[in-house]
Amino acid sequence: MKIFHCDHCGQLVFFENVHCLNCNHTLAYLPDRRDVGTLKLADDGLWRCEDPQRLAGTYRLCQNYVAANICNWAVPADDPNPLCRSCRLTRIIPNLSVPGHHDAWYKLELAKRRLLCTLLTLGLPLHTKAEHPQGLAFEFLADPDPPDPTQPPVHTGHAQGVITVNVAEADDAERERRRLALHEPYRTLLGHFRHESAHYYWDRLIAGSRWLEDFRSQFGDEREDYGAALQRHYDRGPPGDWPARFVSAYASSHAWEDWAESWAHYLHMADTLETAAGCGLSLQPRRPNEPRLTARPELAAGRPGDFDKMIADWFALTYLLNNLNRGLGLPDGYPFVLSSPAIEKLRFVHRVVRQ
Repeated sequence: MKIFHCDHCGQLVFFENVHCLNCNHTLAYLPDRRDVGTLKLADDGLWRCEDPQRLAGTYRLCQNYVAANICNWAVPADDPNPLCRSCRLTRIIPNLSVPGHHDAWYKLELAKRRLLCTLLTLGLPLHTKAEHPQGLAFEFLADPDPPDPTQPPVHTGHAQGVITVNVAEADDAERERRRLALHEPYRTLLGHFRHESAHYYWDRLIAGSRWLEDFRSQFGDEREDYGAALQRHYDRGPPGDWPARFVSAYASSHAWEDWAESWAHYLHMADTLETAAGCGLSLQPRRPNEPRLTARPELAAGRPGDFDKMIADWFALTYLLNNLNRGLGLPDGYPFVLSSPAIEKLRFVHRVVRQ
């Protein structure tokens, strides 16, 4: 995520903010500019950019900004859709009459907006199903309460351009319970969105393309029975040597999951490195054998650039992150070790994204 500042007073502001804490001006994320802007309400009921150095721009606030306090994105005034580019991708929201679901909806939309910012920054195709036959949609569903044996549980997943996320994943305690039950080192709401987006982009970018044979040589044959592969994984667990070949234990279950875990990891890296570079973070070690990090301009602009430099920067950043966490008495912020085969799979993702 890039670093934002209030147009009016220069105060540091964040992606989630709806007003500047210093000057109290209204803020909104402007997806057409990929920036947080200061807006002023005009007599015609539309909002205009406060910064005189910006190109003229007139906006409406997303309907979910005004009516539900869920969103902080703006919509260009000439766009007839009442919802912003992010909210219009959600076709089913949680039942807001259920206690806790409004807060869950906010967390789900926030994670989705962060995913979309990364996808748009990387230049990946992103359309709604109304805009494109291969478009994307999100559904936020909850398990029946009380449990109903006649209804199947809601599984977070992807099918034919529809990403479903179980609302329970927005509950920190429940998500941690599931992480422990599945022996996962890492489980976040944003991570779910990144992982499921990978299945969508496999369909759009890999299936039937010139990348397919290279994909199979790196990740395996996706034509293997998917259901049987997952059942084997849950019955027997991952192979003992999975750390030497995969980015995670779950990646070993099937070629599609290997791709999805690698794709999610790549987005994780790109977003975090952009944030570090935007903050001006650099590491100047006192010894030549310690990690070094330079705040490269292309990273601050969300462009990973050369993959080998990206990996070197990533190792330096996670070295710092984990040491800081340990100093705070917290678990490692990055509990992974990347093997050479896992890095080559990330390199493949990088090539596909750059293309």
